[in-house]
Amino acid sequence: MTQPQALAGLVAIVTGAGNGLGRAEARSLAAAGASVILNDLPGDAVDGVAAEIRADDGTAVVSAGDIGEWSTGERLLHTAVREFGQLDILVNNAGVLRDRMIFSMSEQEWDLVLRVHLRGHFITSRLATAHWRDRSKQAGGPVYARIVNTSSEAFLLGSSGQPNYSAAKAGITALTVTTARSCARYGVRANAICPRARTAMTADLMGAAPDAGPDPLSPEFVAPLVTYLASPAAANINGEVFVVHGGVAALLSPPSIREVFRAGEHGAPDGMWTLDSVASALAGFSTGPSAAGFACEEANSLATDTIGFGA
Repeated sequence: MTQPQALAGLVAIVTGAGNGLGRAEARSLAAAGASVILNDLPGDAVDGVAAEIRADDGTAVVSAGDIGEWSTGERLLHTAVREFGQLDILVNNAGVLRDRMIFSMSEQEWDLVLRVHLRGHFITSRLATAHWRDRSKQAGGPVYARIVNTSSEAFLLGSSGQPNYSAAKAGITALTVTTARSCARYGVRANAICPRARTAMTADLMGAAPDAGPDPLSPEFVAPLVTYLASPAAANINGEVFVVHGGVAALLSPPSIREVFRAGEHGAPDGMWTLDSVASALAGFSTGPSAAGFACEEANSLATDTIGFGA
């Protein structure tokens, strides 16, 4: 699959396209031949990305607006159909941070992050899948449809200073899997990425880029996976979650059952739970040294492939 031909004739929406990951993803999709509709808040940033794409002989249209507004999603879909006659790809990337410990977080900080991340993903996904479902019914079979959502390892780890962000990203993962299951019959393929990337939003966390050699946390190394998942080659990939950064892409397994307790084995005469049988079952159980039992820390080992890359 050569990049200039991979997405020829296809139309993509990219949210949060004015900077960082969204910019890199939009440029990559356009370089692969897609016509792209760029969304971000109105301003020079998203207009500048459109200009960059056009300067490289790509096709880009801006449809600016607050992605948490239903009307913004409607305009995005309308722009795709009006300008190009179709929509084939949706890349949800728009996000914002308001980091604070749970006991210090204001309701406004909670609401804003959930609104931009989770509601933003829902609005575009809701409108795009309805569009594809209608097209599928008209066509009498599946149509070409790709969604790539942006989750985060924060939902895996329970990032302590990001209760709003972690909750939103967990919701996005669940939304992705649900969309994949419920819309596959119409041709929709929905997947999510958990990217590590040095962007304006993560600058305080990631620090400065290395002075020499490739920056393993550059958004440009996340964009190829997004472009591939948006392509015809990814027709058999659906409902998956990838951790991606630098030269690493890790495919996550779904949650698994760690241990099973049965009331009948702990003194419950009818096999149903009572307080005494619960106390007996969990008497020897401990979460252990981890701060939280329901957290996936395996992805932490991937850091050696990015932090200190090339050393």
